[in-house]
Amino acid sequence: MFRSACEGRVLCRCYHLLALKNDESGNLIGELWGGLASMLVALPSAIAFGVAVFSPLGATFAAQGALAGILGTVALGVIAPTFGGTNRLITTPSAPAAAVLTAFAIDVTRQGVCPNSALLMITLLALLCGLLQVLFGIVRLGRLIKYIPYPVVSGFSSGVGLLIIVGQIPKFLGVPKGETFWEALSSPSLWNARSLAVGAVTIAVLVLAPKVTKAVPAVILGLIAGTLVYIALGLADRSLLTLAGNQLVVGPLGATGGLFAALGDRAAAIGALRLPELRFLLAPTLTLAVLLSIDTLKTSVVLDALTRTRHNSNRELIGQGLGNVGAALVGGIPGSGQTGATLVNMSSGGRKRLSGVFEGVFALLAFLVLGRLIAWIPLAALAGILIVVGFRMSDRNSLQLLRSRSTIPDFAVILSVVVVAATVSLIAASGVGIALAILLFIREQIGGSVIRSKIYGNQMFSRWVRLPEEMAILEKCGDRTVIFELQGSLFFGTADQLLTALEPELKTRTYVVLDMRRVLGVDMTAARALEQIEDTITEHNGFLIFCHFGLKIPSGRDIQQYFKRVGIIRPERSVQIFGTRDDALLWIEERILNDEIRERAAEIPLELREIGLFAGRKEETLAALESCMDRRSYKAGEKIFSSGDRGDELFLIRRGAVRIQLPVVGKLIYHVATFGRGDFIGEMAFFDPAPRSADAIALTDTDLFVLPRARFDALAAEHRMIAIQLLEGLAVTLALRLRRADKELRAFQEG
Repeated sequence: MFRSACEGRVLCRCYHLLALKNDESGNLIGELWGGLASMLVALPSAIAFGVAVFSPLGATFAAQGALAGILGTVALGVIAPTFGGTNRLITTPSAPAAAVLTAFAIDVTRQGVCPNSALLMITLLALLCGLLQVLFGIVRLGRLIKYIPYPVVSGFSSGVGLLIIVGQIPKFLGVPKGETFWEALSSPSLWNARSLAVGAVTIAVLVLAPKVTKAVPAVILGLIAGTLVYIALGLADRSLLTLAGNQLVVGPLGATGGLFAALGDRAAAIGALRLPELRFLLAPTLTLAVLLSIDTLKTSVVLDALTRTRHNSNRELIGQGLGNVGAALVGGIPGSGQTGATLVNMSSGGRKRLSGVFEGVFALLAFLVLGRLIAWIPLAALAGILIVVGFRMSDRNSLQLLRSRSTIPDFAVILSVVVVAATVSLIAASGVGIALAILLFIREQIGGSVIRSKIYGNQMFSRWVRLPEEMAILEKCGDRTVIFELQGSLFFGTADQLLTALEPELKTRTYVVLDMRRVLGVDMTAARALEQIEDTITEHNGFLIFCHFGLKIPSGRDIQQYFKRVGIIRPERSVQIFGTRDDALLWIEERILNDEIRERAAEIPLELREIGLFAGRKEETLAALESCMDRRSYKAGEKIFSSGDRGDELFLIRRGAVRIQLPVVGKLIYHVATFGRGDFIGEMAFFDPAPRSADAIALTDTDLFVLPRARFDALAAEHRMIAIQLLEGLAVTLALRLRRADKELRAFQEG
C-alpha cells in the first residue's frame, strides 16, 4: 500500500510538470504568433513613415528612410518591452513621430541645411526625445501626461493625421519633387497616372480587405496589391522595372557595410554640432517627447480596459525612452506604443512583453530575408498607406460636439489645435491647445455658481432643542443671520461672483455664515474678496463666521492656516471659526437669546411645576407625579444612557443640558440634538420599550427628574386624568419638534 501511494504521488507530480511544460509551450507559441502578426502590421507602416521623414532631404534618401523605419521597428521592438512594464504593448515607429520629424526635415531643408547635416539633426532629435522620455519616467510625470485635456489630445491626433495626409498627397499624385500640396492639387497636368493607379488600389484594398478576411493584416494586402499593380504597369513600360534613377520606388537599401559606415559617419559628425543648432532642437524635442508619451499612454489605457490590468505609466515611459534612444543610435526613427499592432498581438495570442520582443526580432529577420524586395515597393503605395493612417487618426467623432451648444466650445478647441498644427506647427498647436483648455476650465468654473444654498437663521436652527418661548425669540430675530454654503473653486474667476452674491446681505445681517465644506480651492484673489466682505460686515458691527474648516481641500491646502497667513483671520478682526455649522448656529443663538433675555436662571434647578410640560397642573397632581419620580445628578461629560441600553425612563431636565448623539461608522459621531433646562429626553423608550437608539451625555452639570414607565402605569391606574395630561403634553412637544424638522428640511431644499 505504501509503495502504491508513493507511485501515485510520483505520477501526480509528473502530470503537473508535464501540464506546466505544455502550458509554457502554449504561451511561447502564442507570443511567437502575436509577435509575427504585429510585425506584419507594423513594418509596412514603419517603412512608409521612414520614407515620409527622409524624402524632404532628397529623392535619393527615400531608401535610407525605409531602412530607418525598419531599424526603428527592430530597436523599439526589442528594447521598449524589455524595460517597459506593459504586457502585450507593441512599440513601433508612429504617425506622431513621422509628422514632427517630417515637418522638421522640411523646415531645416528650407533653411539651407545640407542633407547630411539635416540627417544628423534628425538622429539627434530622436536621441534627445528618448532621453527626455526617460527623464519623464524618472521624475514620475507619467500620471500628469495622462491628464492632458481630451480636446487637446483629439486636436493633436487630428492635426497629425491632417499633416500626414497633406504631406503624402503629392507622392500619391506622383507630381515632381518640390511641389507643395496646393500646387500638386491644383495642377492635374502634373499628375502621374501610374502613381494614381498604384495608390488608389492600395487604399481600396486597405479599406475593403477587413470586410473580406482578417486572417492577413489589411496593410500587408494593400502593400502587396499596390506592388502587383506597379509590376503589371511595368510589363507595359519596361523603364518601371529598373531601379537606377527610378523615382517611383524606394530603391536599393544598401549593403550591411554601407549601413555601419553611415552610422559611423553620423556618430562622428555629432561633435561638429554647434550650440545654436542644439538650441534649434529643443522645441521639436519637447513636442515629440510629449506626443509620443501621450500616444503610448493612451494605448496603455486602452489595453488596461481590454485586459482588466493597470500599467505603470512611469516605468513604461522609461522603457519607451530607452527604445527611442536605441532606435536613434542604430539610425532608426522613434516611435510609440501603437493601438492597432497591439490589438493584433493580443488577438493572435500575445500575453506578455515577450511578444513585443519577438515583433522586433521578426522585423530584423524580414529585413535580412526580404531586404532586396523592399527596394521595389512603390512610393505611391506607401503614400496610400499613410493617407489611410492619417484619415484614421483624425477624430471624426468630434463632429458630434457640434450638435449641442454646450459642447461647441470643446469642438472649437479641437478645431483650433488642428488649424494651428496645419498652418503653423505642432509646437504652436500645443501651446494654443493648452491655453484654450485652461480658458474653457475657467469658463466652466465661472458658469457654475459658487453659492450652493442660502438659508436664513429663522429657517434653520442648531440642534439644541429650545423651549417654545426661546424658539419664538429665535424665529423673530433669526433673520439677522444668513448661512451661505459655498462650493467649487474660489479663485480670480469666481471672486466677483462671490462678492455680488454676498453684497446685498452684508449691510442688513449681523451674522454671515460661510460653510466651506464643499470648497475645492481658494486663491489670493478670492482671499482678498473675503477680506473685503469682512471689512464691510465689521463696519455694521457684524461677524463673518466660517465653519467646516476641519477638512483639507483636495489640493492638500489647509484653508484655515492659509487664511491666517494672508491676514483674514487675526485677533483684531470680527471673524469666528467653528468646526461645524451647528456649532456656529449654537453660538449665534446664544448671543441672540442673551441679548433678548438678560436674566436667565440657568443655574437654579427647576421644580416640577416650573417645567412647561406641567404648567397649570394642580398641586395634588404634581405631588402625585413627583412621588413617582427619582432625582438624579450627572457631572459634565458623564453618560446618562448609551445606545443599546434597556430602559423605559422619561428624563425631565431640571438644570443643565444633555447632548444626544448617534455613533456611526468607526469613531464618527452624529449630533442628533441638544436639550436644555425644562425639556425632556428618553420619550421613545418611554413609549416603546426597545433598546435605546442613541447616547445621552451631560453637556454640563445636569439635574434630572426620572420617571420609570412601571411607576407611571401604576399612577395611571389610580389617576387616569394625570396620565392623559402627561401623554398629551409629550405628544404636543413631539409634534412641535417634528414641525420644526420639516421646516428646516424645506428651507434647506429651497435654499
